[in-house]
Amino acid sequence: MTDNVLIIQSASKYRGKIQVLTDIDLSVAPGERVALLGHNGAGKSTLMKMILGLTPLSGGDITISGAKPGSAAARAGTAFLPESVNFHPTLTGREQLTLFARLAGGTQPDINTLLDRVGLADATNNRIATYSKGMRQRLGLAQVLLGRPKVALLDEPTSGLDPISRQDLYAIIDELAAQGTAVLIASHALTEVEAQTDRIAILRKGLKVADDTLANLSRLAKLPTRLRILVREGQADQIAEATGGARINGASVELYCDAGHKMQELRRIAAMGDVIADIEMTPPRLEDLYRHYAKEGQT
Repeated sequence: MTDNVLIIQSASKYRGKIQVLTDIDLSVAPGERVALLGHNGAGKSTLMKMILGLTPLSGGDITISGAKPGSAAARAGTAFLPESVNFHPTLTGREQLTLFARLAGGTQPDINTLLDRVGLADATNNRIATYSKGMRQRLGLAQVLLGRPKVALLDEPTSGLDPISRQDLYAIIDELAAQGTAVLIASHALTEVEAQTDRIAILRKGLKVADDTLANLSRLAKLPTRLRILVREGQADQIAEATGGARINGASVELYCDAGHKMQELRRIAAMGDVIADIEMTPPRLEDLYRHYAKEGQT
C-alpha cells in the first residue's frame, strides 16, 4: 500500500504514429511539491491533460487517490490552474467564484476571504473583463483554493505575475501543501521552483530523465562547484598559476572542483595566506542541472 495521492505508472501517449510520452512513472505524496520541467514539446502539458482525464492514455495507468482520471471522484479531488486562465468577462470576481463554489457543492466557503487571500479584495466587484492577466491568474488560484483538493496541478502558475505576487503565490502553494495537498507544478521559471519545491522531475522528448531532490540530482550529475578567489592587488597571475585556475580580471581567479574535493580545495587556497582576500563558492544550480539532464545523451 502506498501513501502517494497521485500515481502515474508506465504512462504512454501516441498521437498517430508519434509517441509523445513513453513509460512515465511519477508519484506525488500528500503535502509534497514536485516541479515538472522540460522544454516546450517535452510532454508536460500532455501529461497534465492525462491526469485530468482530458486526454486518454495509450498505455499505463494513472490514479488520484485510487480513482481513474476523469471519474467523479478524481475530478472532485483535483484542482487545476492553467497557464492562460479564462473566465466569463461580464461576471465580477465575486460572482465567478460564487458560481464555481456552487458547482463544487459542499460547504460554501467565505468568498471575500478567498479573494482577499489572493490579493483581489479591491477588485471583488469589478468585471473580469477589466482584470489584467495577473489578476485573472490570481482569480484562478482562488478557484484552486475553493475546496481542499487532494491534488493541485499548476501549469506555469506565475505567468503574468509581478515579483511580489509570485512570492505571494508560492506562499499559498506552501499552505496547500501544509494542508496535505499533493502539488505538481509545471514551470519554466527554474529559479523559483529551485527554492519552492521538494523534488524535481525532468522530461525530455516524452521521456522522464530525472526525478529526485535537488541535492541528489546534483550528486548524481557530478557537476563541478565553482570557486572564485578574490586576491590582493597584483596577485591574480600568481594565484592562477598556483591553483590551476583562470584569471577573470586583475582581482579574481576562477576554478572548478568536484563536490568530493571541495573542502580540500578550500583548505589549500586558505593556506596561501593574506594574498587571498575572499573565496566565493557556487554549487551547481537548478539551471545547470536542467541543462545536464535535458540534453541529448543523458539518462
